[in-house]
Amino acid sequence: MTGTPRGHTGPANGPASRRSDASRSAILAAARERFAADGYERATIRAIAKDARIDPSMVMRYFGSKDGLFAAAVTLDLRMADVSQVPRTEAGRALVGHFLDIWEANEELTAVLRVAVTNKAGAERLQDIFREQVVPVAARVCPDPEQVVTRAGLCAAQLLGLALTRYVLRLPPVAALAREEIMAWLAPTVQRYLTAPSP
Repeated sequence: MTGTPRGHTGPANGPASRRSDASRSAILAAARERFAADGYERATIRAIAKDARIDPSMVMRYFGSKDGLFAAAVTLDLRMADVSQVPRTEAGRALVGHFLDIWEANEELTAVLRVAVTNKAGAERLQDIFREQVVPVAARVCPDPEQVVTRAGLCAAQLLGLALTRYVLRLPPVAALAREEIMAWLAPTVQRYLTAPSP
């Protein structure tokens, strides 16, 4: 009689697969911390492997190269708010509120920003994230289709400027602001970038 032996769960969800998933997760977690602490250029595969308690050859096996590891480590879904579900006049507030929610809960974003301000590869990855996930938000409410990218860029400037000063540099006056204070200051500016007539 042939077939799967009793107790065998198959390659897709067996012990080897679970070990592989755990190893990948450990490598990615170590890479994010190392890239954030050392920057892209100084972070090494060997150091990341040591942090993850993994042989360096396994890092290469999973990700192929340092560039491949970096791209995997900073693949982030901002889960941007669906502003089509809120009144057009509230789009700025919805976007700022959503941004604060995910930034407060996701240290990976802070790590990516630290890398991005000192490294070309990090900057390009962050540009990709905002081009793919912020531009579509602006496109839903912008009054002029030709200005979508510009307006999204201005929104990103405000939001990333806040992130840099609040979560990376920890500038005391900005770090001390309560959520509602940030909303009161920033939401009208983002709203203007999204929907106001062109100056």
